[in-house]
Amino acid sequence: MIELHERCISWWKKKLNISNYGLLWISFIKGILVGLLIYHLIII
Repeated sequence: MIELHERCISWWKKKLNISNYGLLWISFIKGILVGLLIYHLIII
């Protein structure tokens, strides 16, 4: 029972790590897109 509980916790940690990584990538890409948009608006 304890082993199952630990496995469940490690699974959740993996899932959370992946989702945090995904959120970081999404915000990073959004930042680049917004930066490019502002850059083009300033040039034009």
